[in-house]
Amino acid sequence: MNSGCDVPGLMTIEQAKRIIEDTVSPITDITLCDLDDAIDRVIARDMISPINVPAYDNSAMDGYALRYEDFLASNILTMIGKSVAGNKFNGVIKKGECVRIMTGAEIPRGADTVVMQENTEANADQITFNSASKGNAIRPAGDDIKQGAVVLRVGDRINAIDIGLLASLGFGRIPVYRKLTVAVFSTGDELLAVGESSRNDRIFDTNRPMLLAMLSKMGVDTIDMGIIEDDKVKIRAAFEYANEHADCVITSGGVSVGEADYTREILEEYGSVDFWKLAIKPGKPLAFGRLSASLFFGLPGNPVSSAVTFDQIAAPALAILAGCKPQAPVMLPATAASIFKKRSGRTDYQRAHYFINDNGQVSVETLGSQSSGVLSCFRKSNCYAVLENERGQVSIGETVNILPFSSIIS
Repeated sequence: MNSGCDVPGLMTIEQAKRIIEDTVSPITDITLCDLDDAIDRVIARDMISPINVPAYDNSAMDGYALRYEDFLASNILTMIGKSVAGNKFNGVIKKGECVRIMTGAEIPRGADTVVMQENTEANADQITFNSASKGNAIRPAGDDIKQGAVVLRVGDRINAIDIGLLASLGFGRIPVYRKLTVAVFSTGDELLAVGESSRNDRIFDTNRPMLLAMLSKMGVDTIDMGIIEDDKVKIRAAFEYANEHADCVITSGGVSVGEADYTREILEEYGSVDFWKLAIKPGKPLAFGRLSASLFFGLPGNPVSSAVTFDQIAAPALAILAGCKPQAPVMLPATAASIFKKRSGRTDYQRAHYFINDNGQVSVETLGSQSSGVLSCFRKSNCYAVLENERGQVSIGETVNILPFSSIIS
C-alpha cells in the first residue's frame, strides 16, 4: 500500500515552499508613507541614520560631572552650575570644579567622569566625593546609532519599536512598497453568507471572513468578492475581475475532485498550476498557480485546512510578494505530554498546547479533535505540533517540534 506521498502529483510542503520562493517576485512599486501610518509596511530602501544617537555625550545617571584628575587631587570640589536635559551647562569645567548633572543631560566641556549622587555629600556648593571611576556613566555620542549606520534594510517589516527608532532619527516619511491587494471569494452552492437565515441544507461561509481577518492582520488591502455559485461562467468571470484588480487571488473550496469543483479546471484554462495537492495534513487539496497578472491560491473548503494552509503556505508567499525577506519558521523542541496519533505519509500540523512542566521543560499536549472541520480546536491551542512526513504515532516522552502560533492565527 502506497503512502500519501507516493500518490502522483502530491509533493511535500518543503518542495511547495521552494517552488513558491522560486516563482514569487516581490512587487517593485515604492511610495512614501507617513511615519504614523508605517506600522507593518515593508521598507523599500535602506534607512540610513542622518545623525548620531545620542547626538552628544550625555550622563547615564543623576550626579556630578567632573575631571577625574581633580578627584585624585582632592575629593572635595566646588559646584559651579547645573546641566539638565534640554538646558546644558555652557561653561567649561576647570581645576577643582564640578557640575550638577541629570540623566540625559549633555556632559560639560572639560568633564570626563560622572559620579552618581548616592556616592556624594553636598554642603552648599562644596561637594564631597566618596568614590569615582574615570569615564563612568558617560554615554558617548553615537553610542546607540552612529551617523551613516543602516538602521533598517530593504525587506524589513516595520514594527512598533521601529516606529520609535525612526522617530528618534527624525524621519517623518518612509519609503515603503505599496500595499498588496488580495481578492478573496468562496465557491459552493451549499454556502450561506453571514447574516442570512440558517438552513438545514446549507452551512455558513466560515472561511472567507476568517481569511479576510487574517489578511487584515498582514496589513494588505482586500477585495471581498463574496460567495460565487458553482457555475463555471460565474467562477470564470470572478477570476477575470480578481486578476485585473488584485496582486493575488485566494479562493476557498472548489479544488478537490467533486463534479462541481470548477476552480482548478478554470485555473488551468486561464493560467497555470504549479502544484495541486500537498503531503500535508490538514490541507491536502491545495492549489497554487499564476494568472496573467496575479498569483492564485485555492485553499481547501474545510475551515481548519483553510486556516492551516493559509498560515503555512499562502501567508509566507504573500510576505515575499510584499517585499519581505523570506524567513524560515522557528520551531522549538518539546516533550510530548500526551500521545499524538498519526500515520506516516504527510506532514501533520496538529493543533496543540505547549507549556512549561514541573521540571522546567517545554512540554506539549494534543487538545481535542484534529478533524479539519473542527475550528474550535484553535481556541484551546497555542501552537502546531509539527509531525514529519515519515513519522508515525508519537508516544509520551518523545521529542516533538512545535511551531508557536503566529500573530496571524493568535
